[in-house]
Amino acid sequence: MSATLEQSLQTRTTATTAARATVWSRLFAPVASAPLVYFRIAFGAIMLWEVWRYFEYNWIYRYYIQPTFFFSYFPFDWLPPLPGDLMYLFFYGMALLAVLVMVGLYYRASMTLFFLGFTYWFLLDHTNYLNHFYLIALVSFIMIFLPANRRLSLDAVLKPSLRGDTIPAWTLWLLRFQIGVVYFYGGIAKINPDWLQATPMNYWLSARTDFPLIGHLFTETWMHYFFSYGGLFFDLLVTPALLWRPTRTFALLVAVMFHLTNAYLFNIGIFPWFMIAATLILFPPAWLTKHRLWRIGGAPDNLPEFTPQPLTSTQRWTLALAGVFVIWQVLMPLRHWLYPGYVSWTEEGHNFSWHMKLRGKSGNLNLYLFDPDSYSTEAVNLHDYLTPRQIDKMSTRPHMILQFAHYLAGQQRAQGRENFSIHARAWVSLNGRDWQLMIDPQVDLASQPRDIWHKTWVLPLTTPLFADEGARTIVGGD
Repeated sequence: MSATLEQSLQTRTTATTAARATVWSRLFAPVASAPLVYFRIAFGAIMLWEVWRYFEYNWIYRYYIQPTFFFSYFPFDWLPPLPGDLMYLFFYGMALLAVLVMVGLYYRASMTLFFLGFTYWFLLDHTNYLNHFYLIALVSFIMIFLPANRRLSLDAVLKPSLRGDTIPAWTLWLLRFQIGVVYFYGGIAKINPDWLQATPMNYWLSARTDFPLIGHLFTETWMHYFFSYGGLFFDLLVTPALLWRPTRTFALLVAVMFHLTNAYLFNIGIFPWFMIAATLILFPPAWLTKHRLWRIGGAPDNLPEFTPQPLTSTQRWTLALAGVFVIWQVLMPLRHWLYPGYVSWTEEGHNFSWHMKLRGKSGNLNLYLFDPDSYSTEAVNLHDYLTPRQIDKMSTRPHMILQFAHYLAGQQRAQGRENFSIHARAWVSLNGRDWQLMIDPQVDLASQPRDIWHKTWVLPLTTPLFADEGARTIVGGD
């Protein structure tokens, strides 16, 4: 009887293992390559457009040549901008790489170099942080490993053995996951008191009554709530709605209208266009391949029949590495819960968390050098060190103020001065609140460590939302 029980348990274990293998092996089932090929072309075109914008608006000079100090990311202080006109050559190189990705020539090498170049570009100055730049860096990294050059690529012309109508399903789902994360956590981040009271939208919309057709309604309270809750539910629901066939077409129309509205209403660069392009990869491959215009992959009825098989060693490693990336993307946006305080105020855990266009902050910052020997205080002229754009961005972000205080301390020591302290009076208004000190003015910032831990010298937000809706304006916002 014991032997029978042992055989039964062994049979069940074998069946369970086989069932798990069957589920995971479906991630390697062949699907049409059309979505990846389409996305490669769209990605390269949009990146080429973004590089062109930096030339067109003289941002290369303004952001990377004119400044004498750069707010580097911790711990990437060792990454300096290229000197002088070499930054222009760098951007020409990025344009060339975008073209190579778009046409699929030396795709793997081009995509790898583009990822490295764009990540370098992204990390040069915290002043220029944008959520969609972080997204582009992540997508660039993912695409290094995706066979997006199997169709409509010069690689496939030069090397016919690369051609293929199919790709493993996991390659498409990993890219879909990354786009879904942006939407989902963008919605989660909106579940905060200020957003639920429609406060940011109140000020942003009230300043845009010139918006076509409906601008005259932007002073109405119900419209502020409609935009606020509409954005929240859109972010939370759009990914499943695009994946589910009954709601797919309607969700696509809503997504296009949502992003076009954002493109006109807010100054957020290529992000709306990038997300419109990325939305289509959430559709099944058959949606692209059934139309003659989009027959850039194998037709759905030509796909080889898939029979689940036990995973090979290579497939297990592929899933393990992809799983590490997925877990990182799931946990990273949640890290702000490890810090006390309101993340939009303290900024601790705000970046890299898909907190997109959530708040407006205005700041008035003064830094002082205090000499304990003479008991004298000297105001620092920030314009001697920073551009107006850098000052504006720094004035509401404690980590940037700390970094600049460290730089300023280094400058003082280089001049032979040792006994001093650096203090800040940073008055900040969040989402139209009354102004409040953000940093303890008694704290010597030069002596505070620059690390990832909670900064006790950042004062807690105690000012309630401003009651008189007509008396405040929110400047900026992200």
